Amino acid sequence: MPSLLRMPAPAAGVEEATLLEWSVDEKAEFAESDVLLVIETDKAVIEVEAETDGVLHRRLVSAGERVAVGTPLAVIGSPGDSAEVIAGLVAQASGGRGASEPPMTEDPVPAPSTMLSSSAPTPPGHVPQAPGAAVNGGTSLDIAGYGRIFASPIARQMAKTAGITLTELAGTGPGGRIVRRDVEAAVARRGGSPAPIASAPASAPASGSSPSARQTGAADRTFTDEPHSKVRAAIASRLTFSKQTVPHFYVRATPQVDALLALRAELNSGRVDGEPKVSVNDLVVRAVARAHRIVPAMNVTFSDTATRHYDYVDVAVAIATDGGLVTPVLRDVDRLPLSEIAAATADFASRTRNGRLRQQELEGGSITVTNLGMFAVEEFAAIINPPHSAILAVGAARLEPVAVEGANGPELTAARVMHLVLSVDHRAVDGVLAARWMAALTDLLEHPVRILA
Repeated sequence: MPSLLRMPAPAAGVEEATLLEWSVDEKAEFAESDVLLVIETDKAVIEVEAETDGVLHRRLVSAGERVAVGTPLAVIGSPGDSAEVIAGLVAQASGGRGASEPPMTEDPVPAPSTMLSSSAPTPPGHVPQAPGAAVNGGTSLDIAGYGRIFASPIARQMAKTAGITLTELAGTGPGGRIVRRDVEAAVARRGGSPAPIASAPASAPASGSSPSARQTGAADRTFTDEPHSKVRAAIASRLTFSKQTVPHFYVRATPQVDALLALRAELNSGRVDGEPKVSVNDLVVRAVARAHRIVPAMNVTFSDTATRHYDYVDVAVAIATDGGLVTPVLRDVDRLPLSEIAAATADFASRTRNGRLRQQELEGGSITVTNLGMFAVEEFAAIINPPHSAILAVGAARLEPVAVEGANGPELTAARVMHLVLSVDHRAVDGVLAARWMAALTDLLEHPVRILA
């Protein structure tokens, strides 16, 4: 029996989302757990999977449209469904749209490029329409001599960054769709170094991207405008709000971490192939959770009416993506073994970069850990991610001269140290409390066996 597929509610409070791309053609069959479509909220790109086997009879919304939760997106059902019933559902769905917004036909005709408003940004993941090219729901592009090419948004972006055209790639995804691994394989065949992106001439923006380039008088003086994605716009809004409304203060510490690095090496020495290795960041995240147990008054968030104290410890971990920084939340970190923290973090990183993170995984927690140590950054201060009350910025472990108490007084020696900067919301946490918490964290990192307790 056919039914209407509606825009899902990714999480509580989300009222609308952008239909980024369709992954299934009209009249095409799909299996349970196949990706039907990709949507984008203000926080994440999410793949919507099929709950059962079926067929997509008719699309009702084009890729790139931002629609309210609950809006009919398509008619789905079984291969033998009645055409009359399908038509009735299409009519029912179209009744909820304005008179100027008829439901999509099987072969939508793209608007001429001369009719596109130069001020309207191109939706993320959208492929610009060249004359004579037909875009099918934003998921494929008809290129003369090549036919229709299907590619995921992430694969298109990666190919663009690497300087690879989609016609060079053979898709290994469902239905021959080009996916991330296909682009990675092509980059590897080139020697593992993505080709630089050349500046597009003013009269011809790069295919597959919405940015426009303009000349400023000299042939080598060009620039490119890249419209903000929903994720980038959300990051800008959220962090601007944080700096404007949250009174930040900062606490710094420089623990010696030779013992921490030795513990990590010992933990990883017994790992078998396939098991995720424990990283320095995993140890820091666990130490942060332990510090919250030692100084529970730090495990809070601030609202206009109350300061909320938590009986459990959830910690957000910052993960960098091509579209911006994402902060999924690890639950009950103080109770998790290090191996589970490592596995959960690796899973978050993989699903974040593949656009498969769930909205609820981005909510909760009272503190974020962000680490730039892998880039040899010595020290930095981060902006608090509301409603969290703090964010810990972790620098690289570096060999530096330190003073120690010797038999004949202070002596100079070399040790590996880590520069930490804690940004704190002064509305919820006072300076003395933050200093006590940082002292507890420093002690844990310098005596890392206590992290395992």
